[in-house]
Amino acid sequence: MAASAKDPRNLTAPPPRTGATPRARASAKGEQTRARLIAAARTLLAGEMSERFTTRNVAALCGVSHGMCHYHFQDRTDLIVAVVADIRPEWISPLEESVAAPGTFAERAERVLDLLSRPEGTDLAHLHSALHWHALNDDRVRESLEAEYRRWRACFVSLFQVLADERGGDLDPRPLGEAVAAAVDGLAAMDSLGAGVDGGAALRALVRTLAAGA
Repeated sequence: MAASAKDPRNLTAPPPRTGATPRARASAKGEQTRARLIAAARTLLAGEMSERFTTRNVAALCGVSHGMCHYHFQDRTDLIVAVVADIRPEWISPLEESVAAPGTFAERAERVLDLLSRPEGTDLAHLHSALHWHALNDDRVRESLEAEYRRWRACFVSLFQVLADERGGDLDPRPLGEAVAAAVDGLAAMDSLGAGVDGGAALRALVRTLAAGA
């Protein structure tokens, strides 16, 4: 017992530390601040004065210092690019999931058409318009937005790839998928102008016609 007591290896170890480390807590707080800045950026971009979008205004709306905004984002473009990525789950991811879920071409097409028939939220529509406006004046925003649209168009190509796999032969899904993507984009633009076109019916007719003639 005495020998054991003198052995420092047998001293009672301090209780294990629990909870997040200071570095982890700081990292989590930083991520929260970054998310708040992106949310504030979205609010400003979707507003009526998006052309006056600045990091200073974003910081003010978020309730943090201008320096803190630049700690997370180098400049205004970095912040806009972050917004482009932030909205992906609201318009691209659901489309990817609808195409990727199991089912025949007809079943997947119906899921996609049902998704596209739902009205786009006003804020998201305004946000897309603002992003397009900034893309006209900023190459980095344009490249980021175009990358998202390539991913979006790829969903329709993947949908018609399912039809190609079902039919066999030499069916090329790319022109069919891109034709539908172009139609969706055009119908969205018409809807934003209040043209009164039944986009859902038009898309169903287009997809069925392309599938039947393929």
